[in-house]
Parts: sequence; structure tokens; C-alpha cells
Amino acid sequence: MKNAIKTLFLGKDLLSSVLAMMIVASIVLGCTCGKNFDLGNTSSNSSSSNSSSDGPFGDDSEDTSMPDDALLKALVKSTTASFANAISTEDFSTIYNDASEDFKKTYTEQQMKDVFKDFIAKKRQVLPILAKAITLEPEFAEKPSIRTQSGNDILVVDGKYTTKPLPMKVHYEYVKRGGQWKLLILKVFIT
Repeated sequence: MKNAIKTLFLGKDLLSSVLAMMIVASIVLGCTCGKNFDLGNTSSNSSSSNSSSDGPFGDDSEDTSMPDDALLKALVKSTTASFANAISTEDFSTIYNDASEDFKKTYTEQQMKDVFKDFIAKKRQVLPILAKAITLEPEFAEKPSIRTQSGNDILVVDGKYTTKPLPMKVHYEYVKRGGQWKLLILKVFIT
């Protein structure tokens, strides 16, 4: 039984490990598949509301107060897992499509892939670090904060994972759209 669980989570190869962790993360964090979101709504004085939930990272209200620690960690872990999957598969469509419309207006999916071409080129060295990172709790370098820019509240998270042989640092920024914190900035450093 122990070996079966080990094989399920660690897999026969690294790709299976990353994919298994992505599946587990989606189950644990909840899936937002098939839901329609109004990502183009940039107005902060929206008067409409809905009583249903938009998923694990927000609700339908435009409340932009600081998420609690558990929600922050889940959000960071989800972004890290999506990034790991993008590097593993060399397909950035999922993480790109889940990003905010603000992100999509600034970058194309190909530009995103081009920025991380070194990660893809060094996939054999990078994927074990990413696979380990998605199993760890992120440590916040500084207390996450919310800043206001152009009338939008931006959630800023600087974190790290104590991965070996090299630690991984992340800088993620999110903007609240359609009741969810959506990716605005993605920076990953393995040093």
C-alpha cells in the first residue's frame, strides 16, 4: 500500500509526479472548471451581486480585504502548480487563460513562454525543484500586502520555497476580478 501511494504521488517519472500533484491540488483547492467569469469588469463600483461562490480564491463580492493566511498560501500554491505544469508541458495556455484580463492585455501567451524559455531549456534541472515546491508550504518573505494602483487593489505576495539544491523565490501580484484574485504579475527565481 505504501509503495502504491508513493508511486501515485511520486510517479515513475517527473512528468507523472507533476501531473499527479496538479490533479491533487485541483481536488483539494476546488475546481472552477466550466464557470463563466466577467473578467472584463474593471469597475470597482459594481452594484450587481450573486449569492453563489466563484471558487476557492474569492466570492462574488468585490471585497478586496486581505485574504487569510490559509487562502493566501492556497493561492500561491495554485499559481506555483500552474507554473510548474506550464514548464513541464511547455504549454502556457492554462496559466495564461486563468490570468487577469489586465495581464492578457499586457502579454501574449507566446511572450510569456519566451520569458521562461530558460526554464524550459533547463527543464531537467528545474522540474525537480518545481515538483518539490508544489509539495511545500510557501514562506512569505514579507507580509503580503494590498496596494492601490489606478483605482485597483493589487495583492502583492513575495515568497520562497526552501527547495534543494537551490531555493525558489516568487513574486506574484493579483487583482480582484469577478470575485476572484487573478494573476497580474508572475516572477519566479531559482537561485
